[in-house]
Amino acid sequence: MLLYAGKKETGVYSFGSVLRGQVKMPAWQVLIIVLAFVGIAGLLSAFVAPIENRIFADARTALLNHLPIGFDWTNYEYLKSFSRPILISTCLYYGIFNVLIGPITEELYFRGYLTSHYKMQGTIKPVLITILFSLYHFWLPFNNIFRILAFLPVAYISYKKKNISLSIYFHCGCNLFSTIAFTLAVLG
Repeated sequence: MLLYAGKKETGVYSFGSVLRGQVKMPAWQVLIIVLAFVGIAGLLSAFVAPIENRIFADARTALLNHLPIGFDWTNYEYLKSFSRPILISTCLYYGIFNVLIGPITEELYFRGYLTSHYKMQGTIKPVLITILFSLYHFWLPFNNIFRILAFLPVAYISYKKKNISLSIYFHCGCNLFSTIAFTLAVLG
């Protein structure tokens, strides 16, 4: 869809409509900013996410009671009932999709396409797009507060600096840590 949008705007299949107005930054600046925000997200994960999980624990349990057991990807005992080769291949595919394909696609759409095409200007734009991004994660409905708090600062900086690579690397980094934690919990 993003390539098609580029074709409609530029005449060729490209990410031109997604990357419109982007400004390149030195790699060292990107690295420092991304590492700082990944650290902040880690702190939020340690302090905000558990509170949010407690607040929504009953609603989460009620929802999961109406779904097949496999929908709860945090039920590690159930997941460990699968054979080791299945778990290894699942973690491998999960890593590829959760660390690279998913975050890059989401950032190109939310921080790239939507940000460059949404008419409203000013500081409210990254806030609204971050809320939409969080709500889009409907398979994780009880982590929206954490997700908004973690992603809003980097979304704002990416918007102000006109550099989507900040949010892409940040998103990939956050998902890398969650994927490692998941893999250790399932295979450990």
